Amino acid sequence: MEVYIEAFQLLARVDVMFAIAGGTFLGLIMGSLPGLTASMAIALLIPLSFGMGPIMGIGMLLGAFCGAIAGGAIPAILLSIPGTPSSVTTTLDGFPMARKGEAGKALGISIGASFIGGISGAFLLILLAPPIADFALRFGPSEFFALGVFGLVIIASVSAGSLLRGLVGGIIGLFLSTVGADPMTGVLRFTGGEPALITGIGLLPALIGLFAVSQVFQDIAARITEAKASSVSSNQVGKAVLPWRLLLKGWKILVSSTIIGTIVGAIPGAGGSIGSFLSYDQAKRMSKTPEKFGTGHYEGVVASECSNNAVVGGALIPMLTLGVPGEVATAILMGGLTIQGVRPGPALFDQQPAIAYGIFLAFIIANIFMMLIQFFGIRLFVKILRVPTHYLMPIILMFCVIGVYGVNGSIFELWLMLGFGALGFLLQRYDFGTAPVILGLILGSMTEANYRRSILVFNGDWTQFFQHPISMGLLLLALLFLVYVFFQKKKSAARAG
Repeated sequence: MEVYIEAFQLLARVDVMFAIAGGTFLGLIMGSLPGLTASMAIALLIPLSFGMGPIMGIGMLLGAFCGAIAGGAIPAILLSIPGTPSSVTTTLDGFPMARKGEAGKALGISIGASFIGGISGAFLLILLAPPIADFALRFGPSEFFALGVFGLVIIASVSAGSLLRGLVGGIIGLFLSTVGADPMTGVLRFTGGEPALITGIGLLPALIGLFAVSQVFQDIAARITEAKASSVSSNQVGKAVLPWRLLLKGWKILVSSTIIGTIVGAIPGAGGSIGSFLSYDQAKRMSKTPEKFGTGHYEGVVASECSNNAVVGGALIPMLTLGVPGEVATAILMGGLTIQGVRPGPALFDQQPAIAYGIFLAFIIANIFMMLIQFFGIRLFVKILRVPTHYLMPIILMFCVIGVYGVNGSIFELWLMLGFGALGFLLQRYDFGTAPVILGLILGSMTEANYRRSILVFNGDWTQFFQHPISMGLLLLALLFLVYVFFQKKKSAARAG
């Protein structure tokens, strides 16, 4: 209880609350604009977190994460265009409801279900994270190496294209993680004589370049105009009302969607889209009127939005307890935490418990702000949908430049950011994806350092990795996961062909 009191004292400040609310607001805007993602929202806010305290900065990033996932329902309902991948199933019943003149009702249901799913996921995070972190405190260098390998295998599942392309992206990230001083000997590697690279490639220019600048380059190349969005009028929405009685009537769907979403979120590489599809399917099975699904039935919206917001809480579990980001948004969030001086992993709960529990409370507060801002500002978000993307992109690029340059005043980091933007553009153009690169960059140094420490302890005997139960289990799990992903992608390719 004392640690919660200390964590609450860190949060009980006007500036901290303002930062969380501001992050949530930006996240809602980014989520409501098709093509812009939670990943971009978090990446854009990372520079602003500099100079803030850890809780203030992390709370702002968590707000952006929650807001972006919830905001994806707005274009899904009004335009049948999912704002985020996890909102795909929301279009199945949300858009038919809007066409029947029930857009306000559908938006109200999505807001309420998002809040319930987010808060429930937060409480499950609080319940499950500490025991997992306690178990992970038993880890030594060999276990952390095996955990890093498992994290790197996730690369295979988060790549948009083939398994081979995902692994190539991961190898690029691993190579980039070796730039700078050797962690064991201090010998400089691949710096090209540039002093700024002695400490390695900065996460900030890499994150913003790969996820924000590359998106700007893509939109410039595609000349996106969002013509369809311009036909949306705020007068079509009506009044969004939170139908609590209707939501509580479907409490079984809320419970099942929360559990499915949290579990799927905690599985590295699964993602919100899988969670929402599974929850939608389960809700259809549980419903007394399954034939109404897909025709504008409120239960479909409840299942989808409750699940994809519960996924957020689940996704934070492996990131905070093990230091392994399960998908793209949490990988960027983990980078933001690291920049703030907070190293996710089992030691976080032991060495900085107030920060860890402060993150839990900030996550709950972010969900409350998400509901309030979305409810009272729904007409504003509808108007934002009418702004052509080619007007927004230059503004986003300006924020990227100001954010990166404002931290260290380094021109080199600006060039680095643009270089990563070009790299991200090329990777996405040829279906490699940027997520494998950033996961390789984040996990590469940890994996390399712990491997070399383990080899020193084992006197060069690499078979010792398989004589420690935890490291052996993690390595076997990584192998099974890799085989599973291989066959899944092969099956998907066969279906597409």
